[in-house]
Formats: sequence, structure tokens, C-alpha cells
Amino acid sequence: MVDNTLILRKLADLETYLGQVREFSEITLREYLAAWKTQRIVERTLQMMIEACVDIANHIVSDRRLRTPTSYADTFKVLAENEMIDQALLADLERMAKFRNVVVHPYEAVDAEIVLAILRRHLGDFERYRDAVLACLRKASEPA
Repeated sequence: MVDNTLILRKLADLETYLGQVREFSEITLREYLAAWKTQRIVERTLQMMIEACVDIANHIVSDRRLRTPTSYADTFKVLAENEMIDQALLADLERMAKFRNVVVHPYEAVDAEIVLAILRRHLGDFERYRDAVLACLRKASEPA
């Protein structure tokens, strides 16, 4: 059975991170590029948000004995294959997983314009994911 307490704790962490990173959603490109501390805070917080989403997905995948994912992006694909998230959300989460890899691995520079696009247009993706996870938990707790 899915450990609802664990998932709810990770969702609470996600909410906290979302509130923190939203403080930077109006920053200009010029301000962002001039402030290495802001870059570090935003990029690391986005990384933690994405990793919280992956952790939640992996817990659900493991509990339900679904196909073993081969990557962070594939973890979300497994959820979509099992109709826990829709295709539009899958596409957004796959892009987020790829962004996380750029932040974590130094083989590629982080594109500040992509970071600002996430801050301005894609924070809602995390809320959509939260809602899908909560719907999944509700459905699993319904009597058969």
C-alpha cells in the first residue's frame, strides 16, 4: 500500500519550495544574470522540486509494482502509461526532468532564459502534478 504519509510529506515539501521559488517569478533576465546567489537559490530549489516529484512517482511505481523506470523522465512516463497523469503533464514533467539533469550535471550551462520561463509559465505544472497525485491517492483509498 502506498505510504500516504510519506507522499503527503513530500507534497508539503513541494508546496514549501513552490512558495519559496515564486518569490523570484518577477525577476528580470538582467537581475537574474547579475545575481549568482539568486541563480543558485532558484536552480537548486527547482532541482529539489523536480526530485520531490520523482520521489513521489517512484514510490507509487514501486508500490503498485509497475514497470521499472529507466530514467527520471521515464518515471513520469510510467505514471502516464497507467493513466495517473495525462499526456500534457507528462510532456511538461519530462522537460523538467531534463532540466534537472542540466542543473545537476556540469556538462551543459544552465540557460537563464529557460529558468525564467519555468518561473513565469511552468510553476503551475507542479500544482497540476500535486493534484494528479492527490487524485491517485483518493482513488486508491476508495472501496473496491
